Amino acid sequence: MRELCEGKSVDLHGEHLRVTDATLARVPDPIPEVYFGGSSPIAGQIAARHVDVYLTWGEPPAQVAEKIAWIRKLAAKEGRTIRLGIRLHVITRDTPEQAWAEANRLLDGFDLETVASVQAGLARSESEGQQRMLALNRGGSRDALEIHPNLWAGIGLVRGGAGTVLVGSHDEVTERIKEYAALGIEEFVLSGYPHLEEACWFGEGVLPRLQAQAQAQAQTQTQTQGLWQHPLGKQDAPSVQVPFAGAGSR
Repeated sequence: MRELCEGKSVDLHGEHLRVTDATLARVPDPIPEVYFGGSSPIAGQIAARHVDVYLTWGEPPAQVAEKIAWIRKLAAKEGRTIRLGIRLHVITRDTPEQAWAEANRLLDGFDLETVASVQAGLARSESEGQQRMLALNRGGSRDALEIHPNLWAGIGLVRGGAGTVLVGSHDEVTERIKEYAALGIEEFVLSGYPHLEEACWFGEGVLPRLQAQAQAQAQTQTQTQGLWQHPLGKQDAPSVQVPFAGAGSR
């Protein structure tokens, strides 16, 4: 992939696919980075050799720490270092009570028959990562879904893949992000239900707190890894920017 993006030709003679002197007609600029996740031994080897960012699903911090150590060790054997990311959903509100009320509202919409059907289907998956997600929600139980402070496994009852959610007040969600960042997580891929509304809650409630902490740490010349900074540089946050809108109209 990277050789193609750099304008080189590639030969591949695999078990199922053979390619000779393959090239790209247009080379991308910049070259896109490769994000990749997986919990199986072969996935770890692939990540260590080829990817820019290794993504894990949102397991409790202790399990994420183990996975980070595993990936770093494999990458070191390849003479590489790779960045680390995490995939999570978010429910963040002004108070913990409001956030958990929203989580319970979603949970109330999951009928038992649907949960049982989805869980049975996911149980047949050969994905090691999916099996780890299933273990977090006890195979479909609605009890004890908060598997770590502010980490809720409820979404995993009715969908495959990333099934955990950061639930809490803006301060609590900020603290959980800091907790993962302290482990070495640099990139956070977040979403919510509904996506747009949760993005607004997060942008207005959590990002300013992460930015304020990054600024405070910068003033004391301490590590800011994992804390948010505006991609366009020093700006107040949150800021409302309308794409393609200028200072005036014609």
